[in-house]
Amino acid sequence: MVRERREIKRIESAAARQVTFSKRRRGLFKKAEELSVLCDADVALIVFSSTGKLSQFASSSMNEIIAKYNTHSKNLGKEEPPSLDLNLEHSKYANLNEQLAEASLRLRQMRGEELEGLSVEELQQLEKNLEAGLHRVLQTKDQQFLEQISELQRKSSQLAEENTQLRNQVVTALL
Repeated sequence: MVRERREIKRIESAAARQVTFSKRRRGLFKKAEELSVLCDADVALIVFSSTGKLSQFASSSMNEIIAKYNTHSKNLGKEEPPSLDLNLEHSKYANLNEQLAEASLRLRQMRGEELEGLSVEELQQLEKNLEAGLHRVLQTKDQQFLEQISELQRKSSQLAEENTQLRNQVVTALL
């Protein structure tokens, strides 16, 4: 059975109008509550009947929602788009880009590339930096070798001790 579509116009009968008002108001309040719960929205609904009777629904405090509405509506005309200082952001971007390019160039120069434009003093400074870095690398490598030798000597002593114990066990077993 298909429901008949009602034409939207004022209902002439006062009793029918009141019944329709009550049913639709209940449905409207139910939808407002569902919207509030499902979407975690602040919802306030105020309805005045034809007799002037007030009906209201609020998902939280009606006064807080009205205050929020008033604040928002006052600021609506004054609202400016959020202003980002694009020049400052562009300047930061350009500065970081420049630093990246400079660091990349220094790295290539440390690899021995793009040395053509450097003066003798800059080449000497680069050589000092490379020598200092090489010295640190050699120091770290030597330290690791010494640690490995120490560990191998400790293992060798441990194995020699175990070997002596096993020989003693074999000798005692044969006697």
